[in-house]
Amino acid sequence: MLLPQEIIAKKRDGEVLKQDEIKFFVDGLVSNNFNDAQVGAMAMAIFQKGLVPQETVELTKAMMHSGEVLSWQDLDGPVIDKHSTGGVGDKVSFMLAAIVAACGGYVPMISGRGLGHTGGTADKLESIAGFNVQPNLSDFKRIVADLGVAIISQTPDLAPADRRLYAIRDVTATVASIPLITASILSKKLAAGLDVLVMDIKMGNGAQMEDLAQAKALANSITTVANGAGVNTQAIITDMNQVLGSTAGNALEMYETVKYLTGKLREPRLHQVVVTLAKAMLINGKLANSDNEAQVKIDHALDSGKAAEIFAKMISALGGPTDLLEQPWRSMNKAAHIIEILSPCNGYIKGMQTRDIGFSVVGLGGGRISNDQKIDHSVGFDRILPIGTRVNRGDVIARVHSNSLDSGELASKQYIDAVSFSDTPVDDPQIIY
Repeated sequence: MLLPQEIIAKKRDGEVLKQDEIKFFVDGLVSNNFNDAQVGAMAMAIFQKGLVPQETVELTKAMMHSGEVLSWQDLDGPVIDKHSTGGVGDKVSFMLAAIVAACGGYVPMISGRGLGHTGGTADKLESIAGFNVQPNLSDFKRIVADLGVAIISQTPDLAPADRRLYAIRDVTATVASIPLITASILSKKLAAGLDVLVMDIKMGNGAQMEDLAQAKALANSITTVANGAGVNTQAIITDMNQVLGSTAGNALEMYETVKYLTGKLREPRLHQVVVTLAKAMLINGKLANSDNEAQVKIDHALDSGKAAEIFAKMISALGGPTDLLEQPWRSMNKAAHIIEILSPCNGYIKGMQTRDIGFSVVGLGGGRISNDQKIDHSVGFDRILPIGTRVNRGDVIARVHSNSLDSGELASKQYIDAVSFSDTPVDDPQIIY
């Protein structure tokens, strides 16, 4: 008979686990035969010793089959999804899913919660009063079929083993493990029954992967496992050396999403990432034959208002308001205090410690320190100026939204500490690597 401690010890000592041992661990995640301490120890052993490719494949498949696996035979278009490895201010999924649905794709997006300093797509959606991130699977499938898109959080039925492991990784400093990231992402995505997956691998000081070598290793791991499982998968490496867009924080990012979809504000770096990923999704899904054709379709989806309309319908179909685009703050909470963060000098914004800014949002209450913590959706930063911007002493470089003056003043100081300045002009960082 297998015992949890024997399997933990085997991986701790760097041995290769057999298929039945990996399945025993995954079954134990669902049945609680592995208690939280043992799951944490196993995650740390994998973090320290790694997995060989075959172990990663077996872990992914076992987690995928730990719950229901969806199928979409009745749809008249490709089933396409995108997943980001996470960053600060990354609200790309909302615009992207709506654009691809407006172009004829079907996007059943099962999203995650915040992990460490990175925000979670599901948490952002829960900023909106009434929005249900956990519909039953029949409602989820119906909304995807009707509108072309539904963005929900992981349901109890899909990859339940990952749901538990994900929460424990978050609070045991074992998030940034390539095998665990690969298995976590793909177990959910493969269970969603996809034809095509596009991965947005974030790279930089606000990402799990801080350098290009790590990012490429993760991209190779994910594309190898996913393509091997029969899902046409492409990975694109994008920048996370500064906050993406002009906001970081749950409701603030939903507000930026509304402004993007309605054409009021499309921050250029955010727009470049959205368009690059949308093109890959349309081309891999055979909804466009070339970059140019994909660009025309994306422009039409945005300019005609069709993407915005689909997004608004999805919000109301999942229990949110019918007027999010017209009156976003009617159904989202605003923070009590807004504090302007002023440049301490003349010069150019040279760099950002993006991870620190993410942790400032967590410190304000906008993320989790323990996995059962409630989130304050109203807090965060907005009007964030990008790297390369020329500023004078006293200019507003961002604003902090907080529900206490003390936490707001602390976050303002942390933000200043996280930004560096230069006397001379700074080149715009690369966005797509």
